[in-house]
Amino acid sequence: MRFLLKVIVSAFALWLTTLIVDGVNVVPWAADDTAATIVTYLMVALIFGLVNAVIGTVIRIVAFPLYILTLGLFAFIVNGLLLLLVDWISGLIGFGLEVEGFWWAVFGAFILSLFTWLIGIIVRPSRD
Repeated sequence: MRFLLKVIVSAFALWLTTLIVDGVNVVPWAADDTAATIVTYLMVALIFGLVNAVIGTVIRIVAFPLYILTLGLFAFIVNGLLLLLVDWISGLIGFGLEVEGFWWAVFGAFILSLFTWLIGIIVRPSRD
């Protein structure tokens, strides 16, 4: 249940990111179909979650000294590269995320993480 909630939160944050960042777009697999658009956002969020969990974790462990040297600013670069990787993976299946360049990916990853964090605070279940 938590995993599904995280995917939905990521998909909603991705939708908000595509509204704000011009260089980040999501192309649905069927034009003019609301259900196809929602499924596409959910699939891209699932791909992003898997890439972030598997490859992102490995990169963060290997690049730990760079994180320390740059006081965490290297995280922006890593997140942008992970967003470009999701763009490439979704491009292989023919629909999904499209990022126009590296700096759009870095900016888009920053906005996406900001929205994911804010929405996560709102929907987080309380521990009473």
